[in-house]
Amino acid sequence: MRRRVETMQENRTKLISAARKAFAASGFAGASMDHLTAEVGLTRGALYHSFGDKTGLLAAVVAQIDSEMAERARRAGSSAATDWQRLIAEGEAYIEMALDPEVRRIVLLDGPAFLGDPATWPSQNACLEVTKQAIAKLIADEVMQLVDVEAASRLLSGAAFNAALWVSASEDPEEALPQAIAAFRLMAEGYLKVR
Repeated sequence: MRRRVETMQENRTKLISAARKAFAASGFAGASMDHLTAEVGLTRGALYHSFGDKTGLLAAVVAQIDSEMAERARRAGSSAATDWQRLIAEGEAYIEMALDPEVRRIVLLDGPAFLGDPATWPSQNACLEVTKQAIAKLIADEVMQLVDVEAASRLLSGAAFNAALWVSASEDPEEALPQAIAAFRLMAEGYLKVR
């Protein structure tokens, strides 16, 4: 039984890795499941057993990349001097990831198009929980105004995600990026407590 579980996990890992490459190169719609499964020596049955369908595989790939994005954002904020600066640095780092071709194609373009509202993705909700904790602390420390934690968390997270969407879809992402970051920062600063 243990070997079977290990084999299933190995197959999942192979399929996610191959799908990640295929989705980045050809997009979700253009990626061939027959080619993808053959590339890793598996059948479509293994794909369906592990993920249900091609959309389930996309969800697994998005979750993997999304968790890597969260880690990259945490690293970007790790050297910030204050909790507020950390929150802003993480949001800005998330927006900057729109320039990463893999993030752009899989998470920002194909993810919402084929998986629906990002607010329903488990990986986005995990990020939201981290944001809620940060905002609750900032309110308790009287850095932020007294505001509903859930509302502020959803608005700030949504603003970062939508800014990244805008950057990724713009004709000139490099030009749009600083504009998106400046607007995100200005919007976020509206939450600061006036001293």
